[in-house]
Amino acid sequence: MEGRRVRRFGRWRSNQTLLPVRVNRLSNAVSCWYCDCKSSILNEPLFRFGRRYSRFLKAWFSMGVGFSLAVLFAVTMILLYEIVQILCLYYGNTQMSNVMSKYLFGFSSTISGLTISVADIGYLCMSSFISVSVHELGHALAAASEGIQMEYIAVFLAVLFPGALLAFNHELLQALSKVSALRIYCAGIWHNAVLCAVCAWALFLQPFILYPFYIHDEGPMVLEVSPTSPLAGHLSPGDVIISLDDFHINNAQEWSQIIDVLTEHSYQTFQNNSLLENSMKSSSGKGYCIPYSLVEEGKRVSLEGNRTCPDELSAFITIPCSDQAMVDDDNLEVNHQRDGGVFHCFYDKDVLKLEKCGDGWGRLPSNRSSCFCSKEATCFLPLLSTGVAWVEITYSSSSPPQCLHLGRTRVIEDNNSKENPCVKTFVFVGDAISIKHSVLLTSYQPRWSAKFGAHLPYVLERLLMFTFHVSMTLALLNSLPVYFLDGEAISEVVSHYFRILSPRRRRTILQYFLFGGTVASIIMFVRIFLVLF
Repeated sequence: MEGRRVRRFGRWRSNQTLLPVRVNRLSNAVSCWYCDCKSSILNEPLFRFGRRYSRFLKAWFSMGVGFSLAVLFAVTMILLYEIVQILCLYYGNTQMSNVMSKYLFGFSSTISGLTISVADIGYLCMSSFISVSVHELGHALAAASEGIQMEYIAVFLAVLFPGALLAFNHELLQALSKVSALRIYCAGIWHNAVLCAVCAWALFLQPFILYPFYIHDEGPMVLEVSPTSPLAGHLSPGDVIISLDDFHINNAQEWSQIIDVLTEHSYQTFQNNSLLENSMKSSSGKGYCIPYSLVEEGKRVSLEGNRTCPDELSAFITIPCSDQAMVDDDNLEVNHQRDGGVFHCFYDKDVLKLEKCGDGWGRLPSNRSSCFCSKEATCFLPLLSTGVAWVEITYSSSSPPQCLHLGRTRVIEDNNSKENPCVKTFVFVGDAISIKHSVLLTSYQPRWSAKFGAHLPYVLERLLMFTFHVSMTLALLNSLPVYFLDGEAISEVVSHYFRILSPRRRRTILQYFLFGGTVASIIMFVRIFLVLF
């Protein structure tokens, strides 16, 4: 949040060379709702730098004026769109709120139970400090290039909202031309936009910069596993995820995307269908060719009376093995009657070693039917309820000492070897979304066997992403035609260009503009937070 600077324009005077301001003593303000800390230690260095490179800085901040005015126009159009929706009493369309929440704050409205970790709070604080510092540095350098030295810089806390501001002498600001004033007021927005571009470019180049030390996009590596995670007993730091349901995973983003797809499919239900049919559809057509010998040894349980398999066993049911669709309703009903209305219970570890069947797996040999099983076996699907997913997770373990010496790439290439001690598979049965954020993954793997430095790419990536979003938020907030922000001062200067209007009429229109922008901004942010939470 940005503090308000004193910006009032009386008569405009010609630009002139101004002397630096020397502040001898500063007093900090403390009250029940506001406190700040002022400092003038950077006054002289910034002023000397700004005066030395005055010509270059004026050209640089002139580009910022054009950019800031374009952003001010764009956000004004967005606010007008919000006002039209309010006047038309239309609240059903939340597309604009979804876009703003995703790109402005970095969150998506599809996130349920949005939480923020202690580490994220740390990233947020560091990125806020960087973004605010860059913003205020822009104002200070722009003012110095015009011959004005800031009086002090202050960091404040108003109620619960932190922020920072620069103080300038009111009389010196009045002596500036309108163009010079715009360069100063638009400098913060311009610097935040440039910071966003730098962060985006750094994120793009990060895999190339870290290439001598890290492997990128060859499988997400586990950094941490939450003690409450359902995967805590299987995964450990240093393990590399190879696939989910035979879908090869290259990075942490693909891990999240595939889990989202599996979660969405597990919640799909169909009206007028039996419990058996909905359970079969929830399994996504992922089956195993179970030999008849294992079927005879397995436990048969009746579907009637809501009976379940004993502990450590999972329920499976047969389907007709043909080239027809795996979830054809007539096939399900005929097979249910043929099997006597029972399901079979098997150990997961026994099933995972068998050949796969069905069309729900990520990849199957293309030279056979998706429901092909040998004559000694039949295709079984896991029996699941709505919202429950069957997820087969294959990973490269880091626990055997020989796995650390084989190299990450070789382990992943050898994942089809049944006797490879480094590659392991387990199945997760439950709500797939619960495993999405229960493990901390990175798309980078160190090229050395030691775990030292494994977190470095993840920390850099998160810091750059947070800084990008916070800097964009700060730029857009200060572009809004709102009281106490840069948008107020920019709008005030721009209003002086409408010389066809009398000064009184300009002031009236400006106040209506700022009041409407403030109200519309409050309503827009309320809608965004309602969409998020």
